[in-house]
This record gives sequence, structure tokens and C-alpha cells, in this order.
Amino acid sequence: MEILLLGIYAFFVWLIFFKFRWLPWNFISQVIVIVLPILGLTVLILLLNIVAPSSHDVRVVNYVVPINPPVRGLVTEVPIEPNRPIKKGDVLFKVDSTPFEIAVRNYEAQITQLRAQLVSAEASARNRQEQLNSATGQREAIASRLRLAQLRLRQFEELANTGAGNRFDFEQAQADVDNLTAQLASTVAAEAQARETLAAKTPEGEPDEVANVKAQLARAEAELANARWELSQTTYHAPADGTVVALTLRPGAMAVPLPMTPAMNFIEDEQWILAIYHQNEVRKIKPGQEAEVAFKMYPGRVVKCKVDSIMWATAQGQLPIGSVNPSGGVAPIPAHSLAVRLLPDGKDKDLFLAAGAHGAGAVFTDSGHAIQILRKVLVRVGAKLDWLILKLH
Repeated sequence: MEILLLGIYAFFVWLIFFKFRWLPWNFISQVIVIVLPILGLTVLILLLNIVAPSSHDVRVVNYVVPINPPVRGLVTEVPIEPNRPIKKGDVLFKVDSTPFEIAVRNYEAQITQLRAQLVSAEASARNRQEQLNSATGQREAIASRLRLAQLRLRQFEELANTGAGNRFDFEQAQADVDNLTAQLASTVAAEAQARETLAAKTPEGEPDEVANVKAQLARAEAELANARWELSQTTYHAPADGTVVALTLRPGAMAVPLPMTPAMNFIEDEQWILAIYHQNEVRKIKPGQEAEVAFKMYPGRVVKCKVDSIMWATAQGQLPIGSVNPSGGVAPIPAHSLAVRLLPDGKDKDLFLAAGAHGAGAVFTDSGHAIQILRKVLVRVGAKLDWLILKLH
């Protein structure tokens, strides 16, 4: 574009100074003719970099999801192929489910047994209440009989002392009192034991035996839920639409849930178009502004975009805590730079862009519309130049 402007300027200089000789061609005019385009182009480019900042580092990045199986197992099936479109929910691979099915059946059997124990414990708790009621009734009955026996003992003792009664009857009454006293003591002990057993309850008022069985049952049900979840994870589904590249997982391999060794890398279809700018170039860029990008994979084509957002935080903005400084963002950003996210717009919304595609482009801000046409021309000239393949082999 600069060459074109210089050519137009040189044409007018030729007309003014040489063709029609409207002005003399002397030292002063020569200095003016040389200095004027330099100053003009310098000012124009400086203004253009403010109102329509350009970037020669526009890249396409995709989310890469490391696929780590939640369960360990022998891979039995890998129904996908590398570099082929995969829909969300498609099966990526399957792990041998036999050990997990056995675990599920084991916990189901435990739950069945514990439920039977719970019924028995609840029935036992009810029986202890009945035993307490029976022991209380027996104690009262024996106490009544003991009072009667004691009364008869006093009567037989009085008769025996006066000689009107039989000594044998007195001794028999004494034996009955002793026997009933022993029975009463035994019944009181049984009643106390029954009360103590019934008093052993949880803060919620449940008998300890019933609460213990319920706790075991809840634990077994939780383990069964976990076993069923692990069984469901033996078939791993695609988390989104995308592709798998460099597929190395094959049937017979051992899949392990280790983050450092993923089973495969899943490339999602969702993309980010990032234009990298120096920090002083983004001050006029705002979401919703128009942008144009020329990708090298589409020579001669200008892709219309809209500014989505500016990534105001990069890895350079993080202080290391300890000895590790985690990198943030979806792609490494050069030092002293910020990334502007662009979204394809209009007819280019569904344009296929390879992950890692590279190009150049510009954002057209809300000011300087009169000179932004120059940037659009530059973008289109650059897109045409992408047709050139400069190599000798």
C-alpha cells in the first residue's frame, strides 16, 4: 500500500515539476518533495496502528482434553479412528467390565443380607420391650404372692408360739417366703437387664443394634453406588464434538487413571482465534468491533470476524508461589503481549479452520474510519501474497 501511495505521489510530482513545470525544480522544492512523503507516511502509519491495529500473529487454537479413564482396567475395544469426526457421546474405548460387575453383585448380596439383619434387629427390639413388660408383670405377681406368704408366716408363727398351731406349717410358710424372695430377686434382675438393654439408644431414639445395622446398610449402599459408577465408567464417551489425533490406545493395553499418562488426547471442535498484540496496541480495541483475518491456509481469502474479548490475564501476570509457576490461558502468549479473541462472523461462521492455523489480520476500532480503508487494502494485499510459495524444493 505504501508503494502504491508513493507511486501516486511520484506521478503528481512529475506532473507538477516536469510535465507542466508549474513549480521550479530547485534545492528547496527537492527537499520538500523528499521530506513530505516521509512525514506523511510516518504519520499515516502511526495513526493507522492506533485506529486499525494489525497483528501478524493470528493463530487458531483448540481445547485439548487429556482423556484419563477414571478406572483401571484392560482395554477391550477402541471403536474410533484417528483424525475422524467424533460426535459428543460416541464411545472412545471400553475397559473390561468383569471385575466391576462382580463388585456390584457382591455389594448387592451384602445389602440383601443387611436388610434381613435389619428386620431381625427391629423384631428383636420389639421382643425386648415385650420381655420387659413380661418381667414387670412377673415381678408384681411374685411381689403379691410374697406379701401373702409373709402374712401367713406371721400368722403361723403366732399360732406356733401359743401352741395352737402346727410347727410344720410354720416351717413350710418360712420356706415359701424364702422361695418367693429368691424368685422376686431373679425377676427384678431380669427386669433391670431388660430396661438397661432398652435404654441403649442413639440420640435419635433408635436402639443401638438397629442403628448399627442401618449404618452398615448405608455404608454398603454407598459402596454399591460407587461400584455401579465405576462400572458405568468402563465405557468412556466423547465429552464433546471433536477428533482424536495420534491414537495409540489399542485393545489389550492397560488403561490407568494417571494424569501424566493420558490414554489419548481429544481435540474439541470449539476454537479460539487469537490475535496477539503488543500491550500498547489494544487500548482502543473493544468487544463487538469489526476485524479481518487472512489465513495462510486460505490464500486470497479475507475472513470477517468480530472482537469477542481481550485476555487481560496472561502467564506473565502470575507470581510463582513456591517453585512452580503455572501457565495460564489456552495458548502460550509472548512476553509483553496480550491476546484478543476473535469470532468468525457472517458467512464465515462455519468456516473450517485447522487447529494451529496461522495468519495476519487487523481490528477496526471506533475511530479513524477515513483511513481504515488503507488497512483493509493492506490485509487484502497480504492475503493475495499468500498464494506465493517461496521454496526451491
